[in-house]
Amino acid sequence: MKKFEIQSVEEIINVLNSIDACTLSMVDGDKPYCVPMNFGYDDGKVYFHGAPFGRKLEILKKNPNVCISFYSDQSLHIQHENVACSYSMKFKSVLMHGKVKFVEDNDEKARILNIIMKKYSGRDDFNYSKPALDNVTVFYIKPTEVTAFKRGY
Repeated sequence: MKKFEIQSVEEIINVLNSIDACTLSMVDGDKPYCVPMNFGYDDGKVYFHGAPFGRKLEILKKNPNVCISFYSDQSLHIQHENVACSYSMKFKSVLMHGKVKFVEDNDEKARILNIIMKKYSGRDDFNYSKPALDNVTVFYIKPTEVTAFKRGY
């Protein structure tokens, strides 16, 4: 175990629940590419939604391997005001690796969209029209690797 590693699944879930956005990183050929995303988390999966077109989807269809970065509770910590090396950041972070799975079924899309909406609105009882569901891309990651760290907490 590393010095700052978070071992508790409960604490990892608390980090995920405490933030509104994450960074979804992918590989575009031989270049990294990342985008900020809102998300939902439930039952060990991270859920996303977005437009049915764009660079992100083109990349993910070619290479579904991703890394998601979550970061929370950051604040500057100063031990000695006049000593630059004594400045540090308090933080909690989670990194997840996995493969994107696209959701095609509209009933499943609606269920997942309600997971995401519950995070931001507190409600999970929204109804979605068929055109709305047909014109949204929904995907998820079931992480194959999770690392989490905290410093100063």
